[in-house]
Amino acid sequence: MLKFVKNHMESITGIEIYPLISLVIFFSFFIVLFWWVFTSKKEYIEKVSNIPFESTTTKI
Repeated sequence: MLKFVKNHMESITGIEIYPLISLVIFFSFFIVLFWWVFTSKKEYIEKVSNIPFESTTTKI
């Protein structure tokens, strides 16, 4: 099965760019995420981290 997929993929011209594009998207997402984490305000992080502990009374 893998040989069939590999041979089929090799026959498509220009397909070698897609793994590179996905790597760039993956890498840039985590770079932006790290930048957001390090530049976010401490007050915001504390507020968001306490949300699960807040008591809410919702009736379903």
